[in-house]
Amino acid sequence: MRTITSLAISAALTISWAGAARAQITDPLPAPVAKRGLTVEIRDVVRLPETRNLRPADQDVTPAGWARVSFVRDLPDGRRFANDSRGFLYLVEGDKTSVYADVGASFPLANYNRLESGFIGFDFHPEFARNGLFYTVHSERGPGNPAVPNFVPPGFTAADATYHNVITEWHARDPNARTFEGTRRELLRVAHVVQNLTHPYGNVEFNPTAKPGSPDYGLLYTSGSDLGFSNGGGPNANNPGQTQRLDSVITAILRFDPRSPSVTKGTQGLGDYTIPAANKFAADGDPKTLGEIYAYGFRNAHRLSWDLMDGTMFASDIGMNNIEEINIVHNGGNYGWMKREGYWENGITRPGGALNQLFELPPDVLNGRNKDEFTYPVAIYDHNEGQAVSGGFAYYGKIAALRGKFVFGDVQRGRLFAADLDALKKADDGIPSTVAPIEEIQLYVRGTSGERDYVSFRDLVERKMGASLARADLHLSRSRDGEILVTSRQDGMIRMLVADADKR
Repeated sequence: MRTITSLAISAALTISWAGAARAQITDPLPAPVAKRGLTVEIRDVVRLPETRNLRPADQDVTPAGWARVSFVRDLPDGRRFANDSRGFLYLVEGDKTSVYADVGASFPLANYNRLESGFIGFDFHPEFARNGLFYTVHSERGPGNPAVPNFVPPGFTAADATYHNVITEWHARDPNARTFEGTRRELLRVAHVVQNLTHPYGNVEFNPTAKPGSPDYGLLYTSGSDLGFSNGGGPNANNPGQTQRLDSVITAILRFDPRSPSVTKGTQGLGDYTIPAANKFAADGDPKTLGEIYAYGFRNAHRLSWDLMDGTMFASDIGMNNIEEINIVHNGGNYGWMKREGYWENGITRPGGALNQLFELPPDVLNGRNKDEFTYPVAIYDHNEGQAVSGGFAYYGKIAALRGKFVFGDVQRGRLFAADLDALKKADDGIPSTVAPIEEIQLYVRGTSGERDYVSFRDLVERKMGASLARADLHLSRSRDGEILVTSRQDGMIRMLVADADKR
């Protein structure tokens, strides 16, 4: 386990203990994330069609990007789907693709000018083969938008909305069809009031381990976001007063039954969906609490996943200026933002403090002797190593070296990491300073004669694009048989980590 002592925190502090004074930390994790022998082959699977020039250059966040793939989803019947955030949902068959749904055409007010924007994400209902239901999240411009948001941040009105974030249910008349024909229903529309579309909902997910009849079956989860109230720009950002509250969806992972209350006869949430009675905040007795909140205190928990063996839920939370987090998510948990970043106090909580500052926790809190109200991450790295943690997955596939590990990466730099699953779960012990060690995965491809060519993911993307890039834009997905798919929103290629055929 990587503990407070192994991190050599004392070397990182510009601090002298004078009573209760705790000075600012300048280098929270001085030890680098190293390669320790994990070496894995990566192969191309298929490239999505080119969509450059689909949107005007001044409306596209990366005009030079080939295609902006973020998610790959496999259905139980073997069909594979992938999205291009410029507006398309593709059916992927081997090395061929075809448009299943032109999502962008349905939303003429959609915007595409931010890293997470446009057709952001999707997931299929676990009974899609029978009911034809799937779900999408997309973004739209706020000014001039005639739609009325279901949620506006406290203290603001719909007229203040700069962007809308929308979750939609789609109903395919024939779930077996190669192209979508059917209807759609809006579930939730959330207003952003900061200058930029920063930290929209980036994910909708069903728990793949939930079985029919279990309390979690058929419930839809959203990613957790501060809606840009950290660094979204403009006069409304940099606003801690919008966080750490239960009368607001801000920083919250939501869980709800996507069926309308007109069908379930249950309790309606903010939008046209039903609040599950199993949500802890649905039964806290406070009428101001939003019952759809599952957990809260996240800055940008943009990816969720579950361990297929025991159902442990993970969230990857992108940090501010300092710390990237892997969290184990519990019903009713408070994960600290903006008061916490990693296992440090964020400076914004102090008079005259700022979001880019960290301060050490009191020793009795850090070592778990005195419990505070927060749940702390089980793995962390700092911005010396990367700048935006990707989603990740508990791995039990064909690659022996990765079995029993949680595989994740860094979106911007394109590095791939792994942490031992047992260590992550042991770190979920209520002691903030207990976190699991992280190591970097070395990738390689096969040369023309079968030799290994050791590469980084960024190398592969830049080779495909024929240019040096500021961002690798790495994202991970999991195949139906548990293998890791690696994608980039730059080159539009879907790649896969594969088992090594030779034993050299």
